[in-house]
Amino acid sequence: MTLLAAERLSRAFGGVAALSDVSFAVAAGEVVALIGPNGAGKSTCFNLLSGQLRPSAGRIRLDGRDITGLGPAAICRRGVGRSFQITATFASMTVRENVQLALLAHHRQIWRFWRPAAAAFRAEAQALLAELGMEAEADRAAAVLAYGDLKRLELAVALAGAPRLLLMDEPTAGMAPGERGALMALIRRLAGERGLGVLFTEHDMDAVFGTADRILVLARGTLIAAGRPAEIRADAEVRRVYLGVDA
Repeated sequence: MTLLAAERLSRAFGGVAALSDVSFAVAAGEVVALIGPNGAGKSTCFNLLSGQLRPSAGRIRLDGRDITGLGPAAICRRGVGRSFQITATFASMTVRENVQLALLAHHRQIWRFWRPAAAAFRAEAQALLAELGMEAEADRAAAVLAYGDLKRLELAVALAGAPRLLLMDEPTAGMAPGERGALMALIRRLAGERGLGVLFTEHDMDAVFGTADRILVLARGTLIAAGRPAEIRADAEVRRVYLGVDA
């Protein structure tokens, strides 16, 4: 079932095309990688999908409903979550409190956090942490977490919004090789168990080819290839433009 459909997306800045006529889809439960060299248009594409930017042309549909041009808050409410390359958590709060705050925001009860709210969504937060293997870290301050655990906490915060589609910007950036594999395996499992569509950017090709069901390749703002990992590895244009291998 198609969850996200990007239809002929384009975006220009001052007459310079950052993205040009790009179309692709992501299905529920599917993990799709969006790769390309620096300046290829990956960030622009993500910013269009999450509402930070409006497309110059094209449409974006989520579950068949047009969300083109909606702002970030409206798109989030419709089921699109996003995590960023640099972790964004509250260092002085505990792991559980970070997730509780995200749950309060999702349920539009953020005002409760400024009143006694220690029990608000506590059980739900604990269950989400358990799902990610972080229940033992619940009472620790986010400031003392190892970087890999911070990345898992950021994922928990994103999942607290009950997204149907998750946009992940370089989820393994800054992580050790072993941590990268564990995080990507977790993302792969969550997509299957929750029927969650995942679109991620990543420079670590082991993470890309070891995790993605399909891979989209951008270069100079255009989509030059799309297919299964084996097809992308064998694509002469991708090998030349991005993987740095002569055809």
